Parts: sequence; structure tokens; C-alpha cells
Amino acid sequence: MTERFLLWKGELLMSNETRNHKDNVFCMLYREKRNLLSLYNAVNGTDYESEEELEVVTLEDAICMKIRNDAACVIDSRLNLYEQQSTANENMPLRDLYYVAEELKKIAPPTDLYQNKKVSIPAPRFIVFYNGTAERPERQVYKLSDMFAAKEEEPELELKVTVLNISRGHNRELLERCESLRGYMIFVEKVREKKAAKIPPETAVSEAVAECISEDILAGFFREHRKEIVKMGIFEFDQELHDQAMRKDGEIIGYEKGMSDGMELGISQGMEFSKIELVCKKLAKKKSPETIAEELEEDLGKILPICEAAKAFAPEYDSEKVREKYFAGLGKA
Repeated sequence: MTERFLLWKGELLMSNETRNHKDNVFCMLYREKRNLLSLYNAVNGTDYESEEELEVVTLEDAICMKIRNDAACVIDSRLNLYEQQSTANENMPLRDLYYVAEELKKIAPPTDLYQNKKVSIPAPRFIVFYNGTAERPERQVYKLSDMFAAKEEEPELELKVTVLNISRGHNRELLERCESLRGYMIFVEKVREKKAAKIPPETAVSEAVAECISEDILAGFFREHRKEIVKMGIFEFDQELHDQAMRKDGEIIGYEKGMSDGMELGISQGMEFSKIELVCKKLAKKKSPETIAEELEEDLGKILPICEAAKAFAPEYDSEKVREKYFAGLGKA
């Protein structure tokens, strides 16, 4: 049986210092073949042992918008995409659709699709490991069809993401089956307890790493990557720094989108593009400008011009067309 494992890591075109925050301890842990194999076994109730047959591949700049997935593996004709999140994100089905489409292009290049012979591809599976502090179900499923502006009884395109809660007190059997996942969560809980005691993030992470080593919890991993983990932990466990970094990512993504349309909008106008997309989605759900302004925490005066530009494109509210009309009104088309 052929086993093939892949790690996914696309990055924004930013400085090295800013790029580093895109990594986290989970990503680093599951770059190691034995840990990725143990995670797959734990989730699927299998007992694969061979590491020699594993092929680890780093996919750079996989998607035009530079979004990255934490880890993916192919085994037994199944493609498994894994994501770790500390906050619930109901957009994961759409994100995973981007990821899997790009992954399948690697496995079955577009030129293969013009052959008469049917192309064989691995069956995709999508898992999110949730480890946040908010109370969430033990297990839940997000569906792509739940994001559709027009609800359909039998959607012709569907993608389901299974969210497994691995926070304290949840999915104990899964954590018992996977030493690496259990060790990771012990480390996360140690850091959180120290932060709750008002210990600075860098010190909290450093102390948690030292304790894990002394208690023989993923000791080899923490010894080998100690400095990198402490550096990443500053971003991963300092919410303010993390939020700042995420906002910067959004600015650059918006800027790249504007540039791809031949519009030298700059960072601030890239952010306007993202805002227009959000407004269009909410208009499609029949929300009022006042509600949209409140939900986006924006002044109503900034939302009304977008809503006015969008009227001509109801009820679909094509964000591309709305954007063109909006910027044309500003004299920037």
C-alpha cells in the first residue's frame, strides 16, 4: 500500500519576522512524520506503523491569496486536511475548498483532465482541532451549503468539515490514543494557566516548555525546537500581537487583490475591498445598512455608499461589480 503524507505551508509575501507568526507549535509538531502518522491513526482508529514510505512535501505559495493550511496527508487513497484553531471559524468549509482544489491540482494536473481515461483522486476528509477556551461541542460539522446565500435542499456542491474539540475535558479517548496531541494540549494548558497568573507570554511559554521537558512530555520535541517554540509562542499566545498580525495579513491580501485588477489602490483601499465583500454578503442575507454597520463596527456613513452602489446588483450582490461601481463613484476606477 502506498502512503504519501504532505505538509501544507503557504505564506504571505512579507518580511521574515512577520511571516514567522504564520507558524505555530501545532504546525511544527506535525511536520515530524511519526507525529503526523500517530495523529492520523488516532483520528481514524488505524494502526499504520511505517514511516519510511512517507513522503513529506512543503507546498509554497499554494494559493494566489497566500492562505495556508496547517497539515495534510494522503494515505489509503484518502486526502486528509488538518487545521488547528483556538477560535471557532464557520468559514472553514470555503477555506478547505480552496485548499483541496489546489492540492488536487498537484495530484491530478489540469492536463490530465483532457484524457479519455477517468482520473483517480483520493477521497478528501477535513478535520479541525479546536483548542480554544470558549465552550464548544465535543464534535460538530460545518457545511459549505450553510454558507450559500440561496438555501438549497439538495446542494450540488457540498463540503463538510468535522470540528473536534480537544480542549480540557473533551475527546479524552482521542487524546489518549495520540501522545503527540495530548502532549500538545498539556503544553497549551500550561501556557494558559501561566498567562492567567499575569506571567508575560514569552516567560509563560519558556516555563511551559521547561516543565514539559522535565515531566517527559514530548521532551525530545521541546528540546530540539525550544528557541523556535518560545519565539512562535509570543505570537500564538499573545492575543493582541496575534490580532495585529492577522490584520496586517488582511491588508496585504486586499492590496494584492487590488493590484491583480490593475488598480494601485494601496493598503487602505485593499482593506476597503475586503469591507465591500463583507457588506455584499450581509446584504445578500437581507441585513439593513444599520445592522451591517453595527456588526462590522463601522460608521454608518462609510457603509451607506457601499450599500448604494450595491443596489443595482441585488439580490446576488456581485462584490466585483459592486466594487467597480463603488470606486468609480469615488473617481478611482
